[in-house]
Order: sequence, then structure tokens, then C-alpha cells
Amino acid sequence: MKIAEPLVQGEFIKRYKRFFADVRIDGELVVAHVPNTGSLKTCLYPGSACIVSKSTNPERKLKATLHFLKTPTSWVGVNTSLPNALVHEAWENNKIKEWLPFKAAQREYKISKESRLDMVLAPDQDHLDNKKKLHHIEVKNVTYAENETAFFPDSVTERGQKHLKDLMDLKKKGFGSEIVFVIQRMDCKYFSPADEIDPEYGRLLRMAVEKGVDVRALACEIDPSSGLTLNTKPLKLKL
Repeated sequence: MKIAEPLVQGEFIKRYKRFFADVRIDGELVVAHVPNTGSLKTCLYPGSACIVSKSTNPERKLKATLHFLKTPTSWVGVNTSLPNALVHEAWENNKIKEWLPFKAAQREYKISKESRLDMVLAPDQDHLDNKKKLHHIEVKNVTYAENETAFFPDSVTERGQKHLKDLMDLKKKGFGSEIVFVIQRMDCKYFSPADEIDPEYGRLLRMAVEKGVDVRALACEIDPSSGLTLNTKPLKLKL
């Protein structure tokens, strides 16, 4: 997946107020938008390289968006809007064999008045329209990693806990249910819930596995000059 706007390299200075980062580009200090609500634990190294895109939209207050940060072991993608598109692209291009029977998909699929999931797959459009034989997918962005293991979440997530409960409920009703963790970094061999940060999420994830919810952890290949691609060979799970 290529990022549409031109990418430029800079120096990461600091992140603050969650959605802002100071970045130095060609000697100029620029305030960049950080499209990530998480803590970015293990990602923030002042003085390291970073990649931003520059907007030409005159209406935009912040002219730069932070996409990648350089850590000692890997580039890390911080834009949380990309994983959903990467997963949908993998389905469109028939990259995941378990999804080959599904010929129709809908993103941002509403399952109740209060909840929606990132994507639903169906054998064809008729099954999708009639809500039959559906396979529900929730996508989570992962940036936190230590010792070749990717962890989620990097902060307590009540919303994420609810998604796991929704997936278990759908599985109980006979639908397909799956959670896909997209690891936006290249230095991981394993995936594990971050029990020290959110023990309830870890408990619910293990319960979901016991109830038959599928869990898939996929890492990315990052090209800081253009974008990133999804490696569809799953990481080993450490549950």
C-alpha cells in the first residue's frame, strides 16, 4: 500500500498532547499530526529518524502527518488508519487462503445500535444482503513490541474488550468471528496480549480463543520511501 502524499524524512523531537509531534525537517521545526491514540510505548526515540507526509490542502491546520518512526530494531508505522485498508486489500487480492470462499465484503459493518466491526465477509452479495453465512472481522493496530514479541494493547482499552465480547457473542450465534492484529513493524516473531497493561483484555482474548474466535497476527513490511505491505504469514501466538 502506497501512501498517496509525498513522504519526507525528518528527525523526531517529541510527542505531546497525544496528537501532536515536533519534527525537524531540513532544519525547520514542524508540528505534525500523530494519527494514533495509543501510548506508542517502545516507539518514541527523540533524535531518531521519522517519516512524514506533507499536505497541500490549504484548509489543513497541520501541514504534516507522522507515518513512521525509527526505533533501534525497526521502522514502526503509527498511522492507525492504515491496518483496516491493508486487511481489506489482502482479502481483495486473495492473499489469505481462509478467506478465499468469501466473494463479498463490507467495511465498517454495524452489528447493533451500539457496535460496529471493521469488516464482514460473505460468500456473495446475496448472503451479505441477507446477513447469512457471515464472517466478522475486527482489526487492531499494534506498535508495541519487546524481545521479538508484539503486544496489544499499549494502554487499557475498554472498547477493545467490548469488541472481544461482541465477537464471542457472534460466534455463539453461529457466525464466523475473527480478530486480526496488524503489527506495523518488522522485528517480531510472536504476538501476545499485554497482560501487564490490560489484564482484562488478555483474559477476554484467551476466552475468545476457547470459544472458537479466530486470532491472526500479521506483521508489515515497511518501505519508508513509499508505504507498507502486509505479510500474510501469521506470527506465532503466545497466549
